[in-house]
Amino acid sequence: MSSSATPPNTAMPPSASTPLEDPSVYLDDPNRKLLEIDTETRQGPAPFRWLTLVMEYLIGAILVALIVSVSSNVVGRALFNHSLPWADELARMLFIWLVFIGAAAAFSRYEHIAVDALVRRLPLRFAHMLYLLQHLIITGLMVVMMWGGYQVLTRSSGRSAIMGVPLSALSLSLVLCVTFIASVSVWRMWVSLCVIRQPEQEH
Repeated sequence: MSSSATPPNTAMPPSASTPLEDPSVYLDDPNRKLLEIDTETRQGPAPFRWLTLVMEYLIGAILVALIVSVSSNVVGRALFNHSLPWADELARMLFIWLVFIGAAAAFSRYEHIAVDALVRRLPLRFAHMLYLLQHLIITGLMVVMMWGGYQVLTRSSGRSAIMGVPLSALSLSLVLCVTFIASVSVWRMWVSLCVIRQPEQEH
């Protein structure tokens, strides 16, 4: 009685036979490369690159100070049954500065969340038409926020309850943030205009 031997299944699983795709395909939009600010490759105007580096180091310093401020209050309450009233106030002010500086740095790096499924599939010229419209809207919003922040900044005369820090120092973080974002947006609009006029020279 003969039995047919079943050959072993030598097929490799799909995950092993198919090479892994580079995740940068989904993270990086080739159409917007000219608009990105990269300190390593010196992409973008030098003032924006240096300000981005300064903001990133400042973010690290503020984050460390924020952790120390919150931790000191937690340790004081848990071990010594004594809270530090100024620690909570300092943490709130540091968090406000951290949010606005982080927003400006993320905008410089083009790291804000965006849905770019359409624009990355468009030809270079049409993609930059959308980028031009996008940054025109952003610039308009930043100008409105800049004006409102300036009004609050000039009219703030009070001080914080415990540390006595001028409240205008908090409004200053908003004004600096939107000023930087507006400046970067204007530069990106100029780049997009150049691409729209002569796309073949921008590759």
